[in-house]
Amino acid sequence: MERPLTKNIRPGQEPLSLVEYEQAGGYLALRKALTSMSPKDVQDAVKASGLRGRGGAGFPTGMKWSFVPLGEHAPKQKYFIVNADEMEPGTFKDRLLLEGDPNLLVEGVILAAYAIQADRAYIFLRQGYTLAAKRLRRAIAEAYAKNYLGKGILGTGYNLDLRLHTSAGRYICGEETALINALEGRRATPRAKPPFPQVSGLWGKPTVVNNVETVMNISPIIANGAEWFKSLSRSVDGGTKVYGVSGRVKRPGAWELPMGTTLRELIEERAGGMQEGFRLRGIIPGGASTDVLLPEHLDVKMDFDSVGKAGSRLGTGTAIVLDDHTCPVGFVHNLEQFFRRESCGWCTPCREGLAWIEQTLRAIESGAGEMSDLDMLAGQCRLLGPGNTFCALAPGAVEPLQSALKYFREDFVRHIKGKKCPWK
Repeated sequence: MERPLTKNIRPGQEPLSLVEYEQAGGYLALRKALTSMSPKDVQDAVKASGLRGRGGAGFPTGMKWSFVPLGEHAPKQKYFIVNADEMEPGTFKDRLLLEGDPNLLVEGVILAAYAIQADRAYIFLRQGYTLAAKRLRRAIAEAYAKNYLGKGILGTGYNLDLRLHTSAGRYICGEETALINALEGRRATPRAKPPFPQVSGLWGKPTVVNNVETVMNISPIIANGAEWFKSLSRSVDGGTKVYGVSGRVKRPGAWELPMGTTLRELIEERAGGMQEGFRLRGIIPGGASTDVLLPEHLDVKMDFDSVGKAGSRLGTGTAIVLDDHTCPVGFVHNLEQFFRRESCGWCTPCREGLAWIEQTLRAIESGAGEMSDLDMLAGQCRLLGPGNTFCALAPGAVEPLQSALKYFREDFVRHIKGKKCPWK
């Protein structure tokens, strides 16, 4: 199996130097793009590849780029931003890529910025990723030294300045417009859409924000072609995916596999199945803000459409396993505590609703819950659903709760009737 994203990663070792990266085929895609492809050609190649955003939403990458105005009458100043603010609980795929092959990210940034005719780019990095920051700074410096960045890149007329920006550290910065506000030095709150960032983003100029894993796919696509990229997949979505598994499995970790790999292969083959004495009760398939799936869903393909039909979302593709020794109510309560704390407080449903949900779950866990609380929680899930809040934080926050109420209702009832948590 080809692994374009992780082929250069050497666990426990330093990432490839720029010279080693070049020897492995690095920056050939950039030379190809700058010498024989127009920005529109690069966009078309990415569109044809079927690459969808790997940050959670799954929006077609090439289409997102196409919304940026190009041509002589378009704004001259444009920006490209990498969203490396990976703070979704249970998600660690971008950290693996950032620390393991920073050169691949830098080359992807240059190609993506060229595709939208941007001359300024930023990598917006999670505050706690200090090792990734160190390795990215070195990769960026080496790229400047070889004229892959800066003025007149590789003797062409294309210029690009790339800066690494370390986040102040809030989950809401993962939302692209809140990220843009933070990069401008303002409070990290989401913006109203429209206008969308591709038209009016950073400092009012056309801007594209893409996830780390998304950007690291660009160089392989340009080097090998759209049909090659599509051939790597087992589904209609092109390419490979870095999937992860955490929880009481024998071998938690992350693996680059064909898009459309099943949950069963991830959990039973790659992660080695459940630890001795533990039984699988549920799986959150794509990071903490996705609906729970059950053991009966193990044969679901991990691609955007298949997971959606099963009643959840692919999200980041990093599964969290719930076992039969862990309280489902406490499991969900822990997640809602996080989302309540990380709400930016900008809109009332999220600010007040998540607080009410967390307090109610705490009461149920401590034995002070009432049966009416279950209807109230279900109502809050509806009120905080899509279209009712300023951004997607609250709708994502209630996804694990709404599915837990659906699949593990008897556990909530046992807490309330027994006046305590049965697992304590």
